[in-house]
Amino acid sequence: MVVTGLGVVAPNGWGVKEFWAATLAGRSGLAPVSRFDTSGYRAHVAGEVNFEPKDHLPSRLLPQTDHMTRLALVAAEEALSDAGVSPAGMPDFACGVVTAASAGGFEFGQRELEALWSKGGAYVSAYQSFAWFYPVNTGQISIRHGMRGPGSALVAEQAGGLDALAKARRAVRSGTTVMLSGGVDGSLCPWSWLCLTRSGTVSPEADPARAFLPFDAAASGGVPGEGGALLVLEDPAAAAERGAGHRYGAIAGHASTFDPRPGSGRPPGLRRAIELALDDARLDASDIDVVFADASGVPAQDAEEAGVLAAVFGPRGVPVTAPKTMTGRLSAGGAPLDVAAALLSLRDSAIPPTIHIGQSPFAADLDLVLDQPREVPLRTALVLARGHGGFNSALVVTA
Repeated sequence: MVVTGLGVVAPNGWGVKEFWAATLAGRSGLAPVSRFDTSGYRAHVAGEVNFEPKDHLPSRLLPQTDHMTRLALVAAEEALSDAGVSPAGMPDFACGVVTAASAGGFEFGQRELEALWSKGGAYVSAYQSFAWFYPVNTGQISIRHGMRGPGSALVAEQAGGLDALAKARRAVRSGTTVMLSGGVDGSLCPWSWLCLTRSGTVSPEADPARAFLPFDAAASGGVPGEGGALLVLEDPAAAAERGAGHRYGAIAGHASTFDPRPGSGRPPGLRRAIELALDDARLDASDIDVVFADASGVPAQDAEEAGVLAAVFGPRGVPVTAPKTMTGRLSAGGAPLDVAAALLSLRDSAIPPTIHIGQSPFAADLDLVLDQPREVPLRTALVLARGHGGFNSALVVTA
C-alpha cells in the first residue's frame, strides 16, 4: 500500500517541510508548559503546538472543535492536498478515514468540569466527554471533506496510530480507493496533566534539554506532547492510474500484540510484534535499515526495548533513532509522526538524530543515531510503538 500524501503538525515544526527541516537540524519543540501554571504539579515540560486556529480553519468550525481536533483538521488538509486528492470529486464511499486517539478528550472534559464548577452544569457531562472524544477526529475530517467510506477510531494509546494505519491498509485492500489515516492527539490542560503525572511515567525534570532522555543513564520518564501525522494511503495501481505525482513509500507489514499480565512469567509482546510484522512484509531482520524506537524514557521500559532490539537484530545490528526526543510522546499521534519521519528518511537517505543523549547504559546493544543525521542508503524502516496497558505495535515501511 503506497503513501501518497503526508500532513504533519508537531511541536518542532508545522507542516511536513518545516517539521523535517527542524528534525534533521535537531531542533527541539520541548519547553516549559505555557498554557497553565504547573508549579503545583510534578512535571513542567511538554511539547506544545501553538497556532491561531482562525488563520487555518473556517470560523464556523471553531465553536464545534477543541485544540486537538483543529490540529487534526489542518493535518488532514495538508495530507489530502499533498496527495492531490479531492474526495468531493470522487464517487460516494470511495474515501474513508481511520484515526487513533487516546488523550484528546481531557480538554473537552476540562471545559465541562469548569462549567460544572462555575455554572452548576450537569454532573454527567464531564464523563460523557470520554464517549465524545474517541471518534471526533474521524467524524470532523470525514464531514468536512465528504469522505463517506470506511470510518473508525482506535484507542491503544501510543500504539494506536500504527494500528490505525494497518486498519486503513486493510480497507484499501478491500476496495476503498483512498484512505486517510494516522493520528493527531494530545491534551495539555490541568486535568490531563494531573492524570499523566500521576502515572509515574512522566519526567519531573524542569530543564527541557534534560527532561526526555530515552536510553540514557539519566532517563527519568517521558515528556507529553501534542500533534501527530495523517497519511493518504492508496493502492499502487490506482495511484498510478490517477497520475499521483509522487509517492513517499509503502506500508509493507504490520503486527500488534498485547503483553501478558504482570507476574505471569511470560515475556512481553514487543519482540513477537516485530517478528510478525517482518513476516507480514516478507522480510528478514537483516533487511531492516533503521529502527524508529518507541523510546519511552522510563528506564525499565527502555531496558526491555533495548534487549528486544539486540535479540532480534543482534547487538548494534541496526541503526536506532528516536526523533521524538524533539517532540515528546504524542499519545496516539506519536507513532504516525515517526512513520512520516521514516518515510522522509527513506526519501532522503538520512536518519534523523536522537538528541540530548549522554551516557547510555545500552551502548553495547544499541547503535543509537545521536546529535547529527546519519546519511546512509535506506530502503526499509521499522517503526515501533507501545501503549500504556500492554499494547505493542510494529510497522514496516519501504521505499
